[in-house]
Amino acid sequence: MTGDRIAKLKNYLKKEDNFLLTYGDGVCNLNVNRLIKFHLKHGKIATVTAVRPTVKFGEINIGKNNSVDKFIEKPQLDRGWINGGFFVFNKNIFKYLRGNKITLEKNPLIKLSSENELKAFKHEGYWRCMDNLNEKNNLETIFKEYNTIWNF
Repeated sequence: MTGDRIAKLKNYLKKEDNFLLTYGDGVCNLNVNRLIKFHLKHGKIATVTAVRPTVKFGEINIGKNNSVDKFIEKPQLDRGWINGGFFVFNKNIFKYLRGNKITLEKNPLIKLSSENELKAFKHEGYWRCMDNLNEKNNLETIFKEYNTIWNF
């Protein structure tokens, strides 16, 4: 449970007012300094990095007479945001992580949102998840071909 694992950090973060957290399965070119500045400026308990996901399949724009006007392989969406898995929290997050079997994405983040204590840092740059072997292999292929993944 993600909330339980974060709650275990409390004793290690006694002096720190704020800390960074990531799930570890996201790859991006996030400017961490800008993320931290954003978090400190708004003064809320939590900041989540919002990203635009790529779609799983290619997109086809179909015109008159079923002509394919445009074909885009696995485009990044230009609308809608998702949790990119990079956070900044202040130590008050631990008040929301009490009990057993807590999932961060359920009650804590929902409650923070309803109390206006959660802000979104919009990251418009590169972001990909690596949740399975296919995504890992795809990122490795991109890196081998371009010697980078940030400009793909």
